[in-house]
Formats: sequence, structure tokens, C-alpha cells
Amino acid sequence: MSKLNLESLNSIAGFVGAALVDSDSGMALAMTGGGNINLELAAAGNTEVVRAKRRVAEQLGLSDSIEDILITLSSQYHLIRPLDSNAMLFLYVVLDRSRANLAMSRHELKGFEKTLDFS
Repeated sequence: MSKLNLESLNSIAGFVGAALVDSDSGMALAMTGGGNINLELAAAGNTEVVRAKRRVAEQLGLSDSIEDILITLSSQYHLIRPLDSNAMLFLYVVLDRSRANLAMSRHELKGFEKTLDFS
């Protein structure tokens, strides 16, 4: 898993931290940054968010897949983005709301996924 490098996410405006998370176990497979945020704890907690949303979507009979989940705090954005290439993994990214461009950040995350190497 040494090729799961998240360092390039540091270039996203307002970047605070990120983790690539296994939604089966809640474990962070890779992390970068974080500041005062415990990314391992956040990975486990946000796994529950992803599971809950998938359960509700299934119960509602929605055929769409989750593109991303956005949690807005007064000073931060928390983006949860299940990977198109592997639905059991998701990117969790924390952004400083005062410096981030949310639309651009979502676009950059989508592009970043294509750079991940799972070999």
C-alpha cells in the first residue's frame, strides 16, 4: 500500500488533513496532515456516516451511488467521497472553510482519485 500517497492533496486550498478509509473496518489506510484533528478517530466515525447513508439510500430504493457527503462546520468543511474505483474505500478531507473553494475542492478530489495506485 506504499503507493497510496495522499500528499498531493496538500495543494487544495484550505487543506487541513485527509485520510483514505476502508469503510468495512473503519481503518485509515493512508493519512496526511490533520493538525489537531485525530484522523484515525475521524476515519472510524465517518465510516458510520457512510454506512448509515448507504443504509438509508437502500431503504429508500435509491439506485444512485453516493458521490460525496459534505459536513459543514462553522470553520471547516468535511468532505467524504467514496471512490468510484472501489466503493469500499472513501476519501475523508478536512478543509479550512475560510480558505477553501468547495466546488474546486470537490473537482480536485475527483481528479485525485484517478492518481491512486492500488497495485
